[in-house]
Order: sequence, then structure tokens, then C-alpha cells
Amino acid sequence: MRVRDRLGITERRQKQLTRAMELGLVGILAIGLDRGNVGIVVNSGIALAVTFLPAMLERDYDIPMDAGLTLWITTAVFLHALGTIGPYRDPTLWWWDHVTHALSSSLVAAIGYATTRALDEHTDDVHFPPRFMFVFILLFVIAFGVVWEVIEFGVGGFATLLGSDKILTQFGLEDTMKDLLFDTVGGLLVAAWGTAYLSDVVGALTDHFDSPGQRAD
Repeated sequence: MRVRDRLGITERRQKQLTRAMELGLVGILAIGLDRGNVGIVVNSGIALAVTFLPAMLERDYDIPMDAGLTLWITTAVFLHALGTIGPYRDPTLWWWDHVTHALSSSLVAAIGYATTRALDEHTDDVHFPPRFMFVFILLFVIAFGVVWEVIEFGVGGFATLLGSDKILTQFGLEDTMKDLLFDTVGGLLVAAWGTAYLSDVVGALTDHFDSPGQRAD
């Protein structure tokens, strides 16, 4: 049974929550424009753009994106954008950064899991045992996390040189280690329960790989 079923959250309620967060992102973008804060504007603008991806994937590539998956994606980008207007720098909300990293990394893990599983189903020449999949997802997430931390460091340093607002902020080595730890937590969640939540997406990707021009020899 999925978590949303245990909590009794209906599909209609999930869609309402998604719409509310999309409106919230518009509000955060407005706050950034009012403050003249480039970091808030860029982060909220990108987050708002990401919320349109599920509909695009379903319309253009026939990848099923149910209300739960859409809510998952929207929650991750919304909490990150919301963090830029205060929570990330509030010492009483020290856990905010950890939650957003775990959520974001779970999305990265989901992409890696769904794509790899689809390739496994697509061709007999490739086979990924369950144990390999588990390890692969963790390594995939950690590698992406390391690359992201390097990007944060580079973007932050470049912004300092230019004397402009930081679009991405890094708070030191200890914060980086904690970020990677919670990235791993997100990867563990997907590695453990990916089958329950992503089977439809895996099936659609497999069909896409099997379509004319994509079929393996």
C-alpha cells in the first residue's frame, strides 16, 4: 500500500495541494521581484517551470504522471524555493535544508531508477539484479550530490567576485557533508520503495524504448 493510501489523501486533494504550491511559487517569485533579489527570482522561476514538466511528459511522451508523482515533484521544488526567502538562513529551521535535500535527491534517484529499470526491461542484453539496482541508485544519487555541491561552490564564488546576489549558497564543509548524507537518505527511500511508486513510469519508458527506431537488436 502506498503512503498516500495509508494517509487517506485522495487524488483530488493531491491535485489541490499541487495547485496551492504552484500559486505559492508565483507569490515567491513576486517577492523576489519586489526585493530585487536575483537568487529568489531564479530559484522560484526554475521551480515554477519544473512544475509544468509532469504535464509535458504525459502529453508529449505518454509517460503517466499521476497526482501523487506530480505532488512529489511540486513539493520538492516548492520547499526549496520557499527556503530562499528565509528558512535556509533561520537557525531555528536547521532541518529545512535537510528535508529539501532528501526530497530533491529522491527525485534524482527516481529518474535514475526508472531509466535503468526501463533499459533492463527493454533489452535481453542488459540485466540489473535487485542488489545491483540498490547500490546503483545510491551511487547515482551521491555522485549527483557531489556534482551539485561543486556547482553551488562555483556559483557562490563567482557571485562573490561579481558582487551580486548568490543564486546558490553553500554554508561550509560541514553543511556539505550533511547535504550528502540526506541525499543518501533520499536515494535509500527510492531504492527501497521505487517499485511501488514508479512501475507505471518504468512501463511507459520501456514502451518508448521499444517503439520503432528505439528497439534493441
